[in-house]
Amino acid sequence: MIYLDYAATTPMSKEAINAYVEAASAYFGNASSLHDIGSNADRLLTLCRKELAALIGGEKRGVYFTSGGTESNILAIRSLVAAHRHRGNHLITTEIEHASLYHLFQQLEMEGFDVTYLPVDRFGQIDVDDLERAITPKTILVSIQHANSEIGTIQPIAEIGRRLRRLGVIFHSDCVQTFGKIRIDVKKMSVDSLSISAHKIYGPKGVGAVYIDPRIKWQPCFPNATHEYGFRPGTVNVPGITSFITAAQHICDNMDSEHARLEQLRRCLLALIHEKSLPVTVEGHPDARLPHIVGLSVHGIEGQYVMLECNRDNIAISTGSACQIGKQAPPRTMLAVGKSIEEAKQFIRVSFGKWTTEKDICQFVSSLERICQQRKEPEIS
Repeated sequence: MIYLDYAATTPMSKEAINAYVEAASAYFGNASSLHDIGSNADRLLTLCRKELAALIGGEKRGVYFTSGGTESNILAIRSLVAAHRHRGNHLITTEIEHASLYHLFQQLEMEGFDVTYLPVDRFGQIDVDDLERAITPKTILVSIQHANSEIGTIQPIAEIGRRLRRLGVIFHSDCVQTFGKIRIDVKKMSVDSLSISAHKIYGPKGVGAVYIDPRIKWQPCFPNATHEYGFRPGTVNVPGITSFITAAQHICDNMDSEHARLEQLRRCLLALIHEKSLPVTVEGHPDARLPHIVGLSVHGIEGQYVMLECNRDNIAISTGSACQIGKQAPPRTMLAVGKSIEEAKQFIRVSFGKWTTEKDICQFVSSLERICQQRKEPEIS
């Protein structure tokens, strides 16, 4: 099967698998145990923490390992909000955040917080002036994704961070889709907190991380938790974390060359769509976007139908965020950029990865052409 759903998850790399096996065999001890076997695991964990901090321009004391992106988002927001509740009850986010954050903010509203959901333009970007105007003396935290998982649009994070730093507002960013794809430097971007996940970068599922600037106060969500400096309970997954960091090192080392290759694949896809005059609109920002995520609207055909037909041709694509699949509601991102419900349901997402080839792209476009032609035939007759 041709796999074009890398934004949902990635297969583990050979290096990540080998690192997991080696760590599970030689460093199986509980990193909290005081004997030598536990101490060896703890030393490896410390090395992983130091390496991840270096990859994002942060400090090792600010790294907390988790079970993945969703837990990272939830724990980061809740621990920061709890520690700064005395300053106010106003929070700001966007209409197109990942489901884990969007639903968390809805829950926080039910708990008494006042939440502002910033709109986006037709390309999926917020207006930074809108953000600044939304800030009140009671605003304690802003959470804005680095890039959207459905259309790939990148937000002006550094500009947002500078303004929020000047105003004394805590800034969290969901970087699950961008880590390993574009450069991240928490200090240059003025980001106080971010979340990342291993399975988006050829690492294992069930592993992620939060970074919180050590100068920012946070309050544990779980009282008396002893792992990860009290950030979360549960025995630390040292083999999984080792595999995660191995994958992170490899993807960051090859970031520039892979970025260029993915851009070429994207150009190939868009050129073929244009050449064949397919009834398809490319969604997202024309410039400020990730190269490997391409959101498409197929005119007059529901995305789920296109996805199932592609699957019949042994091609795996998506109709949006994997965390939302199976729900009848149209993609929230599409509605936020101004699409009608009917138009939003015509959305599909194609996402590339390290094993995607131009031949794969050609086969996908051929499948898409067949689907479009078949849906036209009844109208002609």
